[in-house]
Amino acid sequence: MSPTPAVRRRREQLSDFLRTRRARLTPGDVGMVAVGRRRTPGLRREEVAALAGVGVSWYTWLEQGRGINVSAEVLDAISRALRLSEPERAHLYVLAGLNPPPAGAARDAEVTPELRRLLDAWTPRPALLRDRSWNLLAVNDAARTVFGFGDADHNCLISFFTNARYRGMHVHWESVAPSVVAAFRADVARAPDDPEFGRVVDELNVLSPEFAELWARHEVGVPGQAVKAVRHPDAGDLFFDMTTLAVVDNPGWYLELYNPR
Repeated sequence: MSPTPAVRRRREQLSDFLRTRRARLTPGDVGMVAVGRRRTPGLRREEVAALAGVGVSWYTWLEQGRGINVSAEVLDAISRALRLSEPERAHLYVLAGLNPPPAGAARDAEVTPELRRLLDAWTPRPALLRDRSWNLLAVNDAARTVFGFGDADHNCLISFFTNARYRGMHVHWESVAPSVVAAFRADVARAPDDPEFGRVVDELNVLSPEFAELWARHEVGVPGQAVKAVRHPDAGDLFFDMTTLAVVDNPGWYLELYNPR
């Protein structure tokens, strides 16, 4: 069966990409001794194959864009051999027809002044910044006032189940809780090796029987556009459209912006 035009174009791009990545390296760049006269710059195909631990014929077919089976392990080996950056490694996955590995923000990454200014500029509307494990990274004053976040709140899900003030202000807490847990489980599935998810789940299983019961259901949901209803002790009933935006330069960070209805 002949490949579709889209597949052919992808394979052509894969061929060009691998060839240009190979051409930018010298044997000295990868700790090899140059042998023989070279007519073209860069590493030879057999040198890349040796560095990656794959057959020369197989690597040649890959660089030629032939329809061969590839695995994530082999692509990672080729990425290391060609000294690819993380964006280049993800690009290689896409061109080879595989889902790129999920990238994650560094644990010790600092919230930039630009993001803090954005949160503050959203005031008097609530806004927060969280990571993929739902840990709170930054919260504006409006979110503290409207949703009841305090200094002891460090994770959205833990606060949802354990902060009495936060819980009491949710108009439909009991009906919303299952969908909240289902959305968190969907996020866990995208990064099964992240120990931070396990920490959050273990902590909540101890602190909240309600969470433990919902978690045991194994229900999965997809977070999206939502309406958040809050019963504030001073302002009364408040309704917000919640929009979640990914922070592109910090994979795994998300802005939650709340706009009053």
